[in-house]
This record gives sequence, structure tokens and C-alpha cells, in this order.
Amino acid sequence: MRPALLATADGKLYRGTAAGASGIAVGEIVFNTAMTGYQEIVTDPSYSGQVVVLTAPHIGNYGAAPFDDQSDRIHARALVTRSMSRIASNWRSELPFDVYLDERGLVAITDVDTRRLTRHIASAGAMPVAVGIDIDEADLIAAAAAAPSMAGQALVPDVSTTESYLVEATTDKIGSVVAYDFGIKRDIARQLAARGYDVTVVPWDTPADATLAHDPDGVFLSNGPGDPEPLDAAVAAVRGLVGKAPLFGICLGHQILGQALGATTYKLPFGHHAGNHPVRDLHDGTVAVTSQNHGFAVDLFSLANRERPPTTGMPTPDMVPPPVETDFGTVVATHQNLNDGTNEGMECPDANAFSVQYHPEAAPGPNDAQDLFDRFVAKMGGSDATT
Repeated sequence: MRPALLATADGKLYRGTAAGASGIAVGEIVFNTAMTGYQEIVTDPSYSGQVVVLTAPHIGNYGAAPFDDQSDRIHARALVTRSMSRIASNWRSELPFDVYLDERGLVAITDVDTRRLTRHIASAGAMPVAVGIDIDEADLIAAAAAAPSMAGQALVPDVSTTESYLVEATTDKIGSVVAYDFGIKRDIARQLAARGYDVTVVPWDTPADATLAHDPDGVFLSNGPGDPEPLDAAVAAVRGLVGKAPLFGICLGHQILGQALGATTYKLPFGHHAGNHPVRDLHDGTVAVTSQNHGFAVDLFSLANRERPPTTGMPTPDMVPPPVETDFGTVVATHQNLNDGTNEGMECPDANAFSVQYHPEAAPGPNDAQDLFDRFVAKMGGSDATT
């Protein structure tokens, strides 16, 4: 077994053994508490620039299957696990997960005390780290110290498609959607296609006029990596679409819609990365268990020129603002994270636009929120689903 090492920007060292490709990888470290979905996680473009710690004690138990890939390549910078399974027990598996990682060039380290590492991230916050295999310890520590913060990084251009492409409806066609690729996952397009929509996926900076030229029934704003603040072209495009077509955004798409409506965004201490975040619907009080992967959040209080309350203690209703008037009409907070009280959704009824901070497509994750796609269909006039 080859020794491997993880060094944090604040000088902590964690030793383990290699479980993937050789070399060195640098990125912002985050932890994900999902019990399953490791393959979907590493191929999710939203993890571009990040070193992912999986807190589940055994990873690789069910091997790897190509259909589970959420994009055409691995996007995580490196993977950290407590124990990498040597046996894959799953009829769908085509190869062991560690072999899958090695073949695709992902640096991975196992036999790490991920409990200790996760507690450090939760207390000190997400930070740059370096993971190395067959590399000098001093060089690794220097690489971690020199790595940039995620704040201010525009990673979307690196993961977005450069040319438009079509995902055809997989049932009787009822309409068409244009989806902005900020880092879109395959299962998102599959969800829309399964509801009877041709999905035209377009580059992240496609101007509003070019999108409207497709005459879509609606526009979808996808997930994606990095800081939304530098994405001026995307924000300008969405601002040009507000009120002109039904809009539905998730994750980074939620943040970009928020900026288009005039709100600001901010970096969370260590983000939300899991398949078990409870989110309350502020309309009816119901709670959904959701899959999440984001390091930034929308500050709706900025629309009201009010200071955002601290995200500490028990989440309370005053941690989300009342309806706020904007140039596009009233903006209403619709969802709240029950772990830290942060905003998880909003709606601009006058412009037929809504968004959520989490992933409803369940890849990986629970199925609680898939009805949001039905809600989008209803807003496009395609069904009688509940709005």
C-alpha cells in the first residue's frame, strides 16, 4: 500500500493510504454526510475545485456503474474516505470504485480519521488543502498554504458546455425547455425529458435574446460550482429573462436568480453537502429531506436593506425576511433550512419565477423534492400539477 497525506492550509496533517491515482491535488475541502451516491458526488460539476470528505465509514461497497455518472468526467479535485471497500456487491457494478477512481485520474486517500477531519472543518470552516501520494511532505504543506480560497472563483466556464445540445423527451412531447448549463447534472435533464420536454442545454453565458429565440415553454437554471458573484454574464442573461418565460432555478441557479432580482450572496462557513438536509416549506410547514451541495447562499435581507440575522441557534421564522418589493415584483422567501435557518427557496410570482437552494433530482438523495419539477411543468402550462 502506498502512503498518502492530506495537509490543510492551517497546518493540520492527516495520514492515510492511496486509493486512487498518484500525484497531488489542491482544492477547498468540504464534507458530505450522504450514506450513498459516492459516484454521483465525484462526477457532479458542482464539486469542481473541491476536495470531498465522505463521512460514511465504508465507501465503494456497491462498486461503480457508468449510468450513475452525472457528467462526462470527474469534477472533484480529490476524495477522502475512512475505508475503501475491496468488494463490490451490486448486480449493476462494472468495476470496483477504487479502480474507477484510478482509471479516471482522481487522487484519493483512505484510512483517514474522517471523524476528526470533519470536526475540524466544522469548527474552522472550509479551507484550501492539498492531498498527495508519493510526494514530499514539505511540498504538500506548501501547496496547501498557497492554494486560493473558493471565494471569488468563477468555475462555471470550466464545466459548462461550449455548444448547445438537445436532450429529447423520453415520453410524449408536450413542450420544450432551455436549460442553462452552469454545471448541469444528467439526472436533471432526465427529469425534464421524462415529463415530456425537449431540453436544449445552452452555455452558461448565453444572452437572453438567444435563449428566447428558441421560443421555450420555460427556462431552467442549473446547479454549478464556485462563487456566483463573478458570473456577471449569467446574471445579466437571467435578468433579461425574468418575466419573459417561466423560470426555475436550483442550487447555483437559485443564487444567480437571486442576484438577477437584486439580492446579494455570501459564503457559508462550511457549506451544505449532504443527502439529509431538512428544509421547511414556509407556505404549509411541511418538511422535505433534501440533497444539497453548495458553499454560498442568497441573502434576501439585502433586498430590504436589512442586516442578515446570525445563523446560530434554533432556526426561527425571523431568520427569513418578509415579502420584499423589487423592480420585478414581490419576492417571497419560500423555504428555510432547519439546520441553520438559511434561505432555501424564493419566488417572484409576478414574474413566474421560483428557485430552491437544494437538488430535487435525487442523484444522489431522497425523492422528497421531485415534485418541484411537476410544479415547473404546471407553471409552463403542461399539467394540472399543484402549484
